[in-house]
Amino acid sequence: MLNKLWNDEVGAILSAEIVLVGTILVLGMLVGLVELQCSLVDELNDLGEAFGSLNQSYVIAGSASFKKDGTPKAIVYGSHFTDRIDSCDGNECAIVCIAPTCAEAPKP
Repeated sequence: MLNKLWNDEVGAILSAEIVLVGTILVLGMLVGLVELQCSLVDELNDLGEAFGSLNQSYVIAGSASFKKDGTPKAIVYGSHFTDRIDSCDGNECAIVCIAPTCAEAPKP
């Protein structure tokens, strides 16, 4: 019975069919991976824009305590920091997945 099952070719898959199915699977996987890469780049770009839009400026007020005669007893000086616009704030450096629009220049 095992010999009969071994020699039975009714449900055999031909090598051409395997190559065709494998090629379709690989092409589909490549398209899926490219879309995954574009989606991931878009989300990381959004995250970078969110971090860039945070205003990190701060002001800490100072305080002082004086004796009855007007001389300072304790003084704590204040501090401040003003966040300036960076080179890529405001979506100037957006990274997008698009096809190249021109050929590369020849190397010297």
